[in-house]
Amino acid sequence: MARQGRTDFCIECRKKTEYLLQKKDIVKNIRDKDYTFGITVAVCADCGEEMSIPGLIDKNVQEIDEQYRAAEGLVSIDDIERLMKIYKIGKAPLSLALGFGEITISRYLEGQMPSKEYSDVIKSVLSSPAYMKKKLMENQKKLTDAAYRKAFTATESIERLFSISDKMLKVIAYIFEKLEEVTPLMLQKLLYFIQGVYSALYGKPIFEEDCRAWIHGPVYLEVYDLFRNFKYNPIDDARFAILEGKEDSLTEDEKRVIDLVVNTFGMYSGKALEKITHHEAPWLEARKGYGDSIPSNELLPKERIMNYYILINQKYGINTEAGLRTYIYDMLSKAS
Repeated sequence: MARQGRTDFCIECRKKTEYLLQKKDIVKNIRDKDYTFGITVAVCADCGEEMSIPGLIDKNVQEIDEQYRAAEGLVSIDDIERLMKIYKIGKAPLSLALGFGEITISRYLEGQMPSKEYSDVIKSVLSSPAYMKKKLMENQKKLTDAAYRKAFTATESIERLFSISDKMLKVIAYIFEKLEEVTPLMLQKLLYFIQGVYSALYGKPIFEEDCRAWIHGPVYLEVYDLFRNFKYNPIDDARFAILEGKEDSLTEDEKRVIDLVVNTFGMYSGKALEKITHHEAPWLEARKGYGDSIPSNELLPKERIMNYYILINQKYGINTEAGLRTYIYDMLSKAS
């Protein structure tokens, strides 16, 4: 292993030497059960002995804590912090809402290990807003009116996320992970392009929702309702923290198509993407007979979108970023 340029005092060498950071397995007995943990150690580059360097003990404690929680299926501190953010609730109110003692969550955040029973409760509310609502109603009398209303309103808001399909949620979560700023208009168009490209390449839709031909292009009504309050501003929605990690369950083909679209269409503003859809056959056909400023709610059938993008794929090769960029350039040239 190459030297890293880090130095500290080696007790064995009796001088300051370079050291290497390596992984080492140790066995610890916790509650009469043996666990093997991988920890980081500093090894002297000259004599090969382990060295004690500042901060390493704290790092080892953190490593063991994380691996023990994973081995026992216990929630992490990050999970608890995410829960507080999602439901807009403080440490003490959350403890009471879940039926715990008032300072239980504070102790967990300071590093105390939760019991399996309490950990399972926290995991349940992290994955199910319906379960959180049940716990809030059970323990309402323990909370102030303000804390209860705030958490209950947040819970109902999160429940609305599940008005759209699981696949659509995962696609949106993956888009948010890939792009720093996404406006509602931009999101609508990216979802439409993802549906078009995926269905053209794989012969089936990526998600079940249909979109409508509105004045400003294709719109998925359920998604519009979720984010309408952001208007023309970038979406900053704490609710989507409940889906953290769930985008990992998308298939490699699904991720590949989303990456293709995000890396090409995702480089443009929502208004530019709107212009592209206004020159595509599915939207134009659905809007026949409507003036430019006349609202419509005409269906854009998934099959029509797929057939259009099959033709586009034959002409441009939209299974590559280069092909998509050429298509985008041609469509924006038409719109100018």
